[in-house]
Amino acid sequence: MIYDAVIVGAGACGLMCGVQAAILGKKILILEKNDKAGAKILISGGGRCNYTNLYTRPVNFISEDVSFSKDIFKQWTVKNTIDFFEQNRIIGKEKTLGQLFPVSNNAKDIVAVFLNLLAKNKGEIKLNCTVFRVAKNEAGIFEIGYEVGGRKVNVFSKSLVMASGGLPISKMGASDFSLKVARQFGLEVINTAPALVPLTITGKDAEWFAALSGNSIFCEVSNNKISFRENILFTHWGLSGPAILQISSYWRPGEEIKINLLPDSSMAEIISQERNSGGKRLLLQVLQDHFTKKLADALGKFLPIDKKVASLSKVEAKLVDSIIHRFIVKPAGDKGYDKAEVMRGGVATFELNSKSLESYKVPQLFFGGECVDITGWLGGYNFQWAWASGFVIAQNL
Repeated sequence: MIYDAVIVGAGACGLMCGVQAAILGKKILILEKNDKAGAKILISGGGRCNYTNLYTRPVNFISEDVSFSKDIFKQWTVKNTIDFFEQNRIIGKEKTLGQLFPVSNNAKDIVAVFLNLLAKNKGEIKLNCTVFRVAKNEAGIFEIGYEVGGRKVNVFSKSLVMASGGLPISKMGASDFSLKVARQFGLEVINTAPALVPLTITGKDAEWFAALSGNSIFCEVSNNKISFRENILFTHWGLSGPAILQISSYWRPGEEIKINLLPDSSMAEIISQERNSGGKRLLLQVLQDHFTKKLADALGKFLPIDKKVASLSKVEAKLVDSIIHRFIVKPAGDKGYDKAEVMRGGVATFELNSKSLESYKVPQLFFGGECVDITGWLGGYNFQWAWASGFVIAQNL
C-alpha cells in the first residue's frame, strides 16, 4: 500500500495536517515518537492551551523573511482557527493581550478534537514510533523506515510531511530530525537557538538577582530591536516572566537589555511632587509606594534609599530616574532548550513555496510548524502558525 501522505510528528501542525488531509479523503499516516499525541499541546499554558492569538500578524514572528508567512495566514486565518474549534465544541475565552484559551481550561480537549476527527475520517496515527530513515526512490515515492516495539517497519508514500517540531524540551521527545531530513535533501537550515527562554545572570550581580527570587513586577523590557510591556520574574538564576521570554527571542549573547521598572510613571515627577510636599520621606519609603519592600530594599545597592527626598542632590535625583527607568542588565546566557518554549531558526523559508510549504528542490516534501524558520511571540502565535501551516500543506498533498 502507498499512502497519499506520511506525516512525521503528531504535534499541532502534524495533527491539523492529518485531519485536514483525511477530511479531503487522503490516505494518511501520522507517526509519533511519544506515547501520546500532542505532547506539547498538553503542557502549553500550564495545561490550559493558549491555542491562538486574536491579533496574529506576520510582525509577531521572527524569521530571516518575516513576510513569508503572509500567504500562509491568508489561507488559514485566526477566524478559521476559532471557527474550526467552535465547530468541534471548543469555545474560546480571551485573556491578556489577545490570548485565547478554551473555556474548559483543559488542553486535553484540544487534542481530543484532532483524535476524534482522525478516527471519524479514517486517518491513521501510530504512537511510540521512531522514524530512522527517509528516502525517495526513482519512482518518486518516499520510503519511510520506523521502529516500533523493537520491530522495524517500512512504509511508502506519495508525499512526506515533516512536522516533528524542534529542539526544546528533550524529555518530550524533541529532536532535530526534521532539520536532518532537510539537510539530507540539500535544503539550507538557518542556525537554531532557544527562544522564549529565561535568561541567566552570573558573576558579581548573580547574588543580587537570586535574593529577589519570586518577585514579579510589570515592566517594559527592550533592546535596540524591540520592546515588550509585561511582567518580569526574578529567579535564583536570573530573569524570567513573559517580558523576558519575549525579549529573549531577539537577544543575542553579549548584548544588554534595558528594563523600565516603572513604565507608566515618571520617577522625576514623583521626586518633584515629593519635594513639593516637603520631601521629608526617605527615598526608600517613596520606592515602597511602587515596588515590593524587598525590591525597594534591594535597590539600595544602586540608590541612596536612606536619604530624605529633600536631601537628594540633582545628580542623585537623576541617578534615581536613570536606575528606575533604564535598569541595564547584561545576561550571561539563557536556560537552554530544555527550558525554552520554542526554537528559533529552522528550515530556510527560501527553500519552500510560500503558498504550499513544499520544497522547491524535492517535490511533495513539505515542512511545517516549528521546524521552519518562523518563530512566534509568546501568547498563542506559534499555535496559529502550526494550525495554518498544517492546513496549507494538507491542501497541497
